[in-house]
Amino acid sequence: MKEVVVQKDESNTPRQKKTLKDYLSKFGPLIGLVILMTVLTLLSDKFLTMNNMMNIARQSSINALLALGMLLPILTAGIDLSIGSVLAVSIMVMGIVSVNMGFSPIIGIIVCLAVGAAFGLFNGLLLTKLRLPHPFISTLGTMNIARGIALIVTAAAPIAGFPYMIQFLGSEFVGPIPVSFALVIVVYVIFHIFLTRTQTGRYIYAIGGNKEAARLSGINVDRVLIIVYTISGFMAGLAGLVMVGRVNSAFPLAGLSYELDAIAAVIIGGASFFGGVGTVWGTLIGAMIIAVLRNGLNLLNVSADFQMTVIGLVIIAAVFVDVLRQRKNKKR
Repeated sequence: MKEVVVQKDESNTPRQKKTLKDYLSKFGPLIGLVILMTVLTLLSDKFLTMNNMMNIARQSSINALLALGMLLPILTAGIDLSIGSVLAVSIMVMGIVSVNMGFSPIIGIIVCLAVGAAFGLFNGLLLTKLRLPHPFISTLGTMNIARGIALIVTAAAPIAGFPYMIQFLGSEFVGPIPVSFALVIVVYVIFHIFLTRTQTGRYIYAIGGNKEAARLSGINVDRVLIIVYTISGFMAGLAGLVMVGRVNSAFPLAGLSYELDAIAAVIIGGASFFGGVGTVWGTLIGAMIIAVLRNGLNLLNVSADFQMTVIGLVIIAAVFVDVLRQRKNKKR
């Protein structure tokens, strides 16, 4: 008998229509930011002004850079608790090199970024070579090591009087637009290309989706994780440069608890603690939501203690939404 092969006419198959829930899942953080800005505009006539918008852009720059570095470990279902301490030790070493020792500011900038990347590399090696059970453990240890070194190297004394080349990142560019925020946009574009257009970027998502499946498919998981945590440390050093540019000072307690704001920005921006889900632009929106919320509460004369409570509730809500999304995916 002659076998008959029936081909399915795919042109007539109905495409799955996107529901309102799909759009809310994709654009939820952006919609939340717009609603938050609308409410604050109605509550305060000082909110929607050019000076205040540029102030928000300047205030969000440090957290936006840290959150971008934090995004990569979270995409691999990991975390980096050391970035605040790494920021501190990076700028303290830069202060010693460029202020106390009088070396060129270019060397100081290179040292700052190199120290951050070195601590990130250390985190990656602890995770992959020592086979510590979870990056929470390795980065928690590194957090204390880096903070201790930051306090030791200058006997807990701050360093001030940085050269203008280093202060430049805290200055203004093209009128009132902060240089730091222009830097944030450039870095975010680079990371977007890295995560969506490169092989390593695709590997990062694959590892977050299923690490064992990624390993069986031939991906060098250890190598990718080392790259991820090295970049996270590098971004902490870059955020430290922006901080020094703003305040013209380096102090050993800089970046205290900054890792919490970075994690909050990533999760509010739609990333998942379970790994494999998250975008660069969602992370930027998450960082902006935190900055807008803090700025608006300050304009409304809300106490700092209450601000912490509000941001904590926002973080819990974002994580709860992530849990609901994961349950829905498992049902599917």
